[in-house]
Amino acid sequence: MSTDGELPQNLPLFLTDSDVAKLSDWPEAIRAIRAAYSAADDEARTPGRIFAQSEREWMRIMPSVPGSGQLFGAKSIVGSFADGLRVSYLISLFEKDTADLVALVDGNRVTGLRTAATSAVGASTLVPQRPLQIGVIGSGFEARSHLTALSHLVEFAGIRVFSPTPSNREAFAREFDGVSGAAAVAVGSAQEAAEGADLILCAARSRDESPTLLSDWVGHNTAIVSIGSTTPAQRELPADLIGRAAVVVVDTYDEVVNGSGDMIAARADGIDVDSVVVTLNAVLSGATQINPEQGIRIYKSTGSGLQDIVVAEMLLNRARAEGIGTVLPVGIVTTRK
Repeated sequence: MSTDGELPQNLPLFLTDSDVAKLSDWPEAIRAIRAAYSAADDEARTPGRIFAQSEREWMRIMPSVPGSGQLFGAKSIVGSFADGLRVSYLISLFEKDTADLVALVDGNRVTGLRTAATSAVGASTLVPQRPLQIGVIGSGFEARSHLTALSHLVEFAGIRVFSPTPSNREAFAREFDGVSGAAAVAVGSAQEAAEGADLILCAARSRDESPTLLSDWVGHNTAIVSIGSTTPAQRELPADLIGRAAVVVVDTYDEVVNGSGDMIAARADGIDVDSVVVTLNAVLSGATQINPEQGIRIYKSTGSGLQDIVVAEMLLNRARAEGIGTVLPVGIVTTRK
């Protein structure tokens, strides 16, 4: 049953995709991510992804017990090739004190919200506090959501965007023209978007898994957000660019270093990846200091269950306060052992 009033606390709540759209809030998501990555680090709280697959179906589980907040749980991603590729996302949330199921959340929009919010927090640790020239490679959902999230933490001096389809990059420029008072213009190449930029946002999948940004286009004191190499086969940044980096900030150490095609290729080229990689947690906790004015500074992300759970908890809190969601008529059994 749906409700527009105060929600009961003793039954699980289901949040649909349209509920998540109503409840999404960039500042709140950014605050949740910052709090989560500022808490004491403990790898056991957010282990690596768990995969199960057959020739036709696959399933990925991303669990987390965040150090912040009152909830823990997992995001499940399932796919089937029976009729093309169909994918569903479901986040389950449990109360830390009781282990009771408190919510099921459609994770479709949560993934984009948490990814961009985390990238914004990561990028904010790498850039100086002044208006920045932004170069954007890509004009799709990830590019739009990331630039929107960044606008809450970074002031823009100008925006240059490239994507292979002229109408798409021109529409993107129109959408973001005037954000932070900055002009947004479409340009004819990725090189033109990148050269002279203070911050480069890479948000376009390579058609042949070759890098979308070349080292020669990147200035000596440039920050880069890289989100498009999340599996061993995917490439976004060339190895020689990673070799020039003063620091690479990662959301999840093991999965980025050992599971991103960019980092695997860099290591294969003889680059000492481990010497430049630091975690977002180490930066936010103050354990690692970064000079935001000097050197090439890269933020790389593969995503994690931590991000899904803390953003889903934020959405649930907003749903309860605003009376949004469907109260499930039943729950599951929680037993004492």
